[in-house]
Amino acid sequence: MPGFNDVAWFEIGTADPAAAERFYGEVFGWKIAQDSSASTDPAYRVIDTGGSRGGLSTGTEDYAIFTVLVEDVDATCRQVEQAGGRVQRPPSVNPVGVTFAHVLDPAGNHFSVFTPPK
Repeated sequence: MPGFNDVAWFEIGTADPAAAERFYGEVFGWKIAQDSSASTDPAYRVIDTGGSRGGLSTGTEDYAIFTVLVEDVDATCRQVEQAGGRVQRPPSVNPVGVTFAHVLDPAGNHFSVFTPPK
């Protein structure tokens, strides 16, 4: 796993997961499959690029974001706000124990931060 403050995950959101899976598979050879160790949500599948991992989220919004591994999500959210950014989605814990939050930098660029299960 990458070290703290490294980009350690990415996520692609799409309303058409079959098209996204086909596109990324054909262009880059990425493999996308359900992985209950990463998420128990059937609408969230894991992307394996052969060198890193990310998630494919099914929903109504299309996006692509990077995720930074941090030591403390709450503290990082406070730092984001102190540095002029904004917390878009406050810290929460998913069913497999990952704590995460979505934030915006001062220019409005969306990314997320996380800590793995304890």
